[in-house]
Amino acid sequence: MKFITEIDLRDLYRKEPFTTYELEPGVRLTPGARQFLMDMGIKMSEESSSKKVDIKKVADENVPSEKTSIEKNKSLKDKKLYNRMKSIEALFLLTGEELLRRDVFLSQSVINLARYFTEIKKGFKDGRISVENLNCSECTGINKNNFCDDLEDCFEITEFHMQLERGREIIILHNLRCALKEFQVFLLELCEEINGKNQIYDEIIKKVNQIINTLSQLICSIFGGTKCQRKS
Repeated sequence: MKFITEIDLRDLYRKEPFTTYELEPGVRLTPGARQFLMDMGIKMSEESSSKKVDIKKVADENVPSEKTSIEKNKSLKDKKLYNRMKSIEALFLLTGEELLRRDVFLSQSVINLARYFTEIKKGFKDGRISVENLNCSECTGINKNNFCDDLEDCFEITEFHMQLERGREIIILHNLRCALKEFQVFLLELCEEINGKNQIYDEIIKKVNQIINTLSQLICSIFGGTKCQRKS
């Protein structure tokens, strides 16, 4: 099978302009070549039945290759997302390890969130997010109705918090929370790139929001004890 490209047609047109084009048996046009004929208003010759060309059929023959390209692109995006999730998973472990020397119970809370995130990662790899929602301990600003939403931080972390007795724990948790929020934006950008909604991506975003909001509650508990610091 021989393919005629847009460059071939342009060279032919420069040598001698033409208004119709006869396609020989066993020859096909590339998508670019077909577009060139359409742009120039050049008609395909259908004088001989042996030379009839079904433009739609030719286009359909190119669909598999275009589909393959789309699938390959999706595969690369999924691989990129999976590797990003592994990086977040490693950050969870680092956070838990550092907190272990300061507060065993707080460290365990982070490790529990790490395990939850690992289940999300496994679900993504398997093509189905089946992990259940985290338990929501309702407070002034976070409840079951908004637990899956993208909420603002309860309060801004500044150099003031660095000076507190447990300031380092607050900053360590805030660092993890920021990384998860960046991951969330990364997911939203992927959704835009594929020009539509992706059910798995949407589920991951909701689950990640739950983790972020849980971290916000942990930070509040360190700073203000049992009192919620979120401004209503």
